[in-house]
Amino acid sequence: MADIDDLDLDTLDFGAVEPKEFARIVKELPVRRIAELMSGPQRKRVLDEVFNRMETLFKPDVAGKRDALIRWRITNGDDARDVYETHIADGACTVSRQESGRDPQLTLTMAAPEFLKLVSGNASGPALFFTRKLKIQGDIRLAGGLTYFFDIPKA
Repeated sequence: MADIDDLDLDTLDFGAVEPKEFARIVKELPVRRIAELMSGPQRKRVLDEVFNRMETLFKPDVAGKRDALIRWRITNGDDARDVYETHIADGACTVSRQESGRDPQLTLTMAAPEFLKLVSGNASGPALFFTRKLKIQGDIRLAGGLTYFFDIPKA
């Protein structure tokens, strides 16, 4: 494990970083550095990697027979958005890197640093929601249980 101050985030291969190590990096990085990373050329690579892993970290036994389309809107300081969708159905989680045109049961909107903290287990959805860093539209019960559907490694 490299010291967090020695990491060159511009060249780090996030595809080679194990989930637990990713959680540690997000936990130890100041929000300012996360915001810088997610405003630069690595943004798409990091987001793609996180969403790719959702498919493999999904816990079908917890989700049960649920069928839900979740739209994720990851904002930037200028309100530019990256939109991803996760569809939970038939014991699987599939990811799309664009809006499907269907109505989601849940839309989550947040800035990139908060998103990374949420998906790495370094922030809770309710805390982000109550501090207005996470906007929820749709099924609030689904939002409250969403993190339980994934095996999120802790740092």
